[in-house]
Amino acid sequence: MSPATPIDSAYAQAFRCIGSDCEDTCCHGWSVPVDRATFEKYQSLPPSPLRALISESITRNVDRTPSTSGAQASASHTAFAQIRMDSANLCPMLTGNHLCRIHAELGEGMLSHACATYPRIVHELGDYHETALALSCPEAARLVLLDRDLLAPKPPTPPQPDARQPHAAPPEFNPEDGPQALPPDYIQIRELVLSVVRIRSYPLWQRMFLLGLMCRRLDAIARGELNRSVTEFVADFRAAVKSGSLRPAMETLPVDPSAQLDVVLRLAGMLLHRSNVSPRFADCVQAFTSGIGNGPDATLDSLTRQYALAHDFSYEPFFRRQPHILENYLVNTVIRCQFPFGRDGMQPGAVPQRSKEFSKLTAQFTLIRGLLIGVAGFHGAAFSSAHVVKTVQTAAKHFEHHPEFLNLAYELLLESQMDGARGMAILLRNAPPLTARAGQPRMQAPAPYSSGPGATTAP
Repeated sequence: MSPATPIDSAYAQAFRCIGSDCEDTCCHGWSVPVDRATFEKYQSLPPSPLRALISESITRNVDRTPSTSGAQASASHTAFAQIRMDSANLCPMLTGNHLCRIHAELGEGMLSHACATYPRIVHELGDYHETALALSCPEAARLVLLDRDLLAPKPPTPPQPDARQPHAAPPEFNPEDGPQALPPDYIQIRELVLSVVRIRSYPLWQRMFLLGLMCRRLDAIARGELNRSVTEFVADFRAAVKSGSLRPAMETLPVDPSAQLDVVLRLAGMLLHRSNVSPRFADCVQAFTSGIGNGPDATLDSLTRQYALAHDFSYEPFFRRQPHILENYLVNTVIRCQFPFGRDGMQPGAVPQRSKEFSKLTAQFTLIRGLLIGVAGFHGAAFSSAHVVKTVQTAAKHFEHHPEFLNLAYELLLESQMDGARGMAILLRNAPPLTARAGQPRMQAPAPYSSGPGATTAP
């Protein structure tokens, strides 16, 4: 089979686990799902110390929705059971040098589906497939963010010993259910999205805004409010983007760093109020809050002033020199989230809610960029790609695998009235940086800012 695809996913296929050299193992900080087929393989293992450890550490999941008979049914095939973490919140299958005993003693064929595929995310749609990487893995984050031409074809990667994972990842779907069907117009819409994300003649916030405009028009076509085919719309939209006819209207969109920062704080607060916040993420949040002037007497106004300075003098110069980093973040997120269809929109018979998917994409981007602005302000001239990778990776580990985060983020945007075109512009746009003046003092705003539930202060 040679699946058609508008992108080259060789960057995802090139991933190799670095095992005990990893600075933030994937076997720490969360539960590990075990699919039904793997669970049944474990039950048939002969007696051994490892078999005893597996039996002690794995528990069956239960679907809390009563079946027609009133009994509780088994959980889904892909999350049929889970491995309980130990008292240190580590997978009990890890050896002292942070390698997997199951992989080492039984072979990669005995890994659960989640362990075998992570951090690869493969979507199979009939004869078509796409592959992304979960940026919660430090090595995956480096591979994605730092590649100056992410979608360029890559030379074949020679086989390398992989500490935990097989070289070719199976698809991320339940094999008993079969692959999803390819929705109508999927390929041409995805090609349009990826082409817009990569047009560097537009600043990144404008590319994002264009995606929002695209999503609203596609929703209008689906509702019958625009009497045009998707193919006609795609052609016209490409022409408008190429001509630059939409630029003047975008330049009039509002700038409101105070409202933008308030949303960043609330989104970060959602993650900080979880019970399993890692020290690594807490360090990043500490750098973020320090970089925007956190202290005993801070107000939203004082934090906003410092946030703007961090943007102008630390964040913006760095990303102006390295425009590929956040562009790559968006490309990978588009593939990972199946934007603008979304997982719900990919279900049989579902009608994609593309504007809602754009709001979710904007929430992720707003959080990541906001954290990076603060971290850049904290490190100043020393801000580097290593700080970017750590910030993105630790944040991704806390929200990419949080099953409710994107829905909660979407609800927050609704409550804040940030889900419309004006609100999206406020979240995406920063004022053009002021010309740096030699010796300009760094504004200090000492204080934890809190604007109600979900707001974040220094940990």
